[in-house]
Amino acid sequence: MNDHRLADLEQRLRRIEDERAIERMIASYGPLVDAGDAEAVAALWQADGVYDVEDWLMAGRADIAAMVRSRGHQDLIDRGCVHFLGPAVVTVHGDQAVAVCDSTLLVKHESGYRVARGGANYFHLQRSPEAPDQWQIVKRITRRLDGAPDARSLLVDGIAGRIR
Repeated sequence: MNDHRLADLEQRLRRIEDERAIERMIASYGPLVDAGDAEAVAALWQADGVYDVEDWLMAGRADIAAMVRSRGHQDLIDRGCVHFLGPAVVTVHGDQAVAVCDSTLLVKHESGYRVARGGANYFHLQRSPEAPDQWQIVKRITRRLDGAPDARSLLVDGIAGRIR
């Protein structure tokens, strides 16, 4: 095997490992937020990361942790809920990446679970400077999939791998 071919294989393996790490990180959001683990949820973001969900803009880990600890969220998990994200489509651009996925929030009712919302989720991610194999969210934008063009444009930009 020549040096060029070996370098190509290493690059391809690195991309696959990066994609898998990002997919795993995104998939962990639901179980962590359903468990109410505010610190672990907040740690998915960079220290100054942004979570923009409809009319709620959270800037920084403290805001994100506060959302998990909020009465509204605690009522959801006390009642019984499931946040499901995925599968994610990931595009890696060196130390930056874009991912997109749909999400579903199920809430327990007397007769079972009901869909409370369906969303489009766009992620801009960056490799952590402290841990090069770890990725963190720079910005997550979530919009309700209600037919509005904003949610559809998140999906289109995410699939195309465009950094917003």
